[in-house]
Amino acid sequence: MPTGEPTEGAPRSGLRDPERAVRGLGAATLGLEALVLLLGIQPIRVLGGDLSGATIAVVVVIAVAAVVLAGMMRRPWAWHAGTVLQGALILSGLLHWSLLALGVIFALVWAYALHVRRLILGPAPGPTSGRRGGPDA
Repeated sequence: MPTGEPTEGAPRSGLRDPERAVRGLGAATLGLEALVLLLGIQPIRVLGGDLSGATIAVVVVIAVAAVVLAGMMRRPWAWHAGTVLQGALILSGLLHWSLLALGVIFALVWAYALHVRRLILGPAPGPTSGRRGGPDA
């Protein structure tokens, strides 16, 4: 008789492959971020004032890093690297105020993606969860 609660080993969601769905969410988020950054260079230059060559180079590097990370979402460290990337975008706000605005927006989107990931996959295993036995083992 079903009780409505998930049984041991059953997926937490109704998705066929929840890990793949979550990876797709992360990759789509990073891909959208890269697209917005690259397409935003010209309007920022026209409307926002002076974008130096160094600032444009930083935007391009962050966009390329986002695309590379989007393709590497299978790696367990890619989610952490994506979080670092959001911090780098916020720090690039020191070069131009519009990058700070984009950094805050995409940091919020990334935080939501991390929240959805945690809801679907459950909490990430801790550093000691893979150990066998106690301290004497």
